[in-house]
Amino acid sequence: MRTTLKRGIGRGAEVNGNGRAVLPPGALTPVSLYRQPPPPKRGLAAQVGRFFLWLFVTVLMLVCGLVGGFYLWAHESAAALQAHSVDAKRAQARLDEVPDAKHAAIALVIGYDHRAGDGSAPSRSDTMMLIRADPVTKTISLLSFPRDLIVPIWCPGKGGGAAVASGSGRINSAYAYCGSSGALETVRHLTRLPVNYLISVNFLGFISVVNKLGGVWMDVDRRYFNKNVGTSLTNFANINLQPGYQRLTGKQALDFVRYRHTDSDLFRLARQQQFVSAARQRIAKSIGPTSLVTIVNTIAHHHYIEIGVGGSGQFSLNTVYSYAKFAYGLPSGHLFQVKIGGIVGQNELTTSTTNIDDAVQSFLNPDVSASTTATEVALGRKIRKRKRTIPPRQVTLTVLNGNGRSGSASNASYLLHQKGYTTLLPPGNQNANAPNWNYFHSKIYFDPVRPANGKLAAQQVAKLVGSADVEAMPGNIKPLSNGALLVVVVGSTFHDQLAPGVVSQPPTRHPANVRRDPGETRSTLFKVRKRLPFTVEYPTRLERSSYLDSGYGETPVRIYPLEGQPTVRLTFRTGSAEYWGIQETRWADAPVLADKSLTQRVGGREFDLYYSGSDLHMVVLRDNGATYWVVNTLLNSLSNETMLAIARGLRPLPR
Repeated sequence: MRTTLKRGIGRGAEVNGNGRAVLPPGALTPVSLYRQPPPPKRGLAAQVGRFFLWLFVTVLMLVCGLVGGFYLWAHESAAALQAHSVDAKRAQARLDEVPDAKHAAIALVIGYDHRAGDGSAPSRSDTMMLIRADPVTKTISLLSFPRDLIVPIWCPGKGGGAAVASGSGRINSAYAYCGSSGALETVRHLTRLPVNYLISVNFLGFISVVNKLGGVWMDVDRRYFNKNVGTSLTNFANINLQPGYQRLTGKQALDFVRYRHTDSDLFRLARQQQFVSAARQRIAKSIGPTSLVTIVNTIAHHHYIEIGVGGSGQFSLNTVYSYAKFAYGLPSGHLFQVKIGGIVGQNELTTSTTNIDDAVQSFLNPDVSASTTATEVALGRKIRKRKRTIPPRQVTLTVLNGNGRSGSASNASYLLHQKGYTTLLPPGNQNANAPNWNYFHSKIYFDPVRPANGKLAAQQVAKLVGSADVEAMPGNIKPLSNGALLVVVVGSTFHDQLAPGVVSQPPTRHPANVRRDPGETRSTLFKVRKRLPFTVEYPTRLERSSYLDSGYGETPVRIYPLEGQPTVRLTFRTGSAEYWGIQETRWADAPVLADKSLTQRVGGREFDLYYSGSDLHMVVLRDNGATYWVVNTLLNSLSNETMLAIARGLRPLPR
């Protein structure tokens, strides 16, 4: 402080005229008062830039908030879809582990009116359907079971133990007697397929979801009517639908797919599979963020749907996204509807084990080239050469145990030997064990030194083993091969049975079953042609036993608005009481038209062909600014040749 004072700074003294110090000292310099000049005024560009900067920050904060909120909502919604009832949780524990996104997965869908064991009248599953999604072949397969099909019933043992046989009965009774676990075990034993997901759908949920979608577009093959009034009471639900392509509400769609008042369970299965296809088309064409949120909220809030998941039991957001993306991007013609053949009976239906095995193989191995081959056969063209096969006797293989179950490898080796394959043992009397027992899917390894024959042979064996991956033989497996072309490592999905060999035979060509009869429809259509804003075409050829459905209360020719466009529908009845139709409209992008299998030019005109497997379900001609559809029966009873002959016979009426 002294030093500071000596320098005359701080609280130093100033000497006045009489020599006395004056405190505090005066200011060293005078104080200046001045005004800070205002900042320069921003130009218009600067003001606009500042506005957009703040706008960007605000939007960014809003987006972050929405994303975070949506993430939390999605997690809660996914959790709400998980199995929550006691019945669903018990069944979930029996599901096979879910494979990763690179492998096919199978779901069992159960539709019911009320849950088994809830104290109401006995509940039977009205719908039992297997759905298989395969990301490798980009296909979805559907396999439905008639509810009246007589099969062995399997129910869980005491305390949730291994399933035990409980006699025979209608397949839908398994749900009534043993809940979802019984339905699952019965289907699994019947098909010998692993099931990764269990989807339980309440009929109220069915109605609500369809309504939230805005309805589904479906082709109604004929007039459906039943009304319970006064003394005219029946055991069937009310229904009132006209024939033709139309949008159905949730209640109408449920009535349609459940109907069997005047037909059988086989027709109901066809309607159910048609609905699945229509729902996928509706979702792919129309669903958006708003409708997605509404649908998920409806399902989650009311618990209309429960999804059991094999393995962890957790239904993750990634799983939801993966399957939604897969279904949305499914190529045209890659949805396959498989039917069990050879079914006989009325109230109780039966079929052979061979027919069920054949259906399972078609379900597991959908042939994406089936539509092309079937078209070539129907048109009498030369069939393109299909993939070659390698005779089993030319294939050597070694089987290893990769699941830890005693005797699994020896059983598989014996079964493959019975199929004609040459089986070898590991060298030096080694045990036929894989390096570990953690194989879930079976593996079919081929010798990379002989890839041409090896990979093809491995693919053939994979179809026999089922749920198997084909890969080049790794270094730790090679020493165990004993020089074999293939090494088969049986995993947890192998259940000591081989599938019957899949021998894909092209269909046999038959003459079209038609008669020339332009008079059946020409005069009728001529009278109404002015009511339609396009050139009407009439069929000159009809299926031999078919006539316009002119019975009491029927609608053989119907003109109605379709998306604002006048449309005509012709309904024909065959001699076996099935119904097919011809639809004519200017609506060129109806949802059903997006799923064509292929386009063929025949007789100077192009036809879009829509197949279900190797059965031609619909032929569409685009001409005169309109579309003309020939639609097969629900069971696709009209042959491919007959369908093409009818479509080729369409002729325009003068305006």
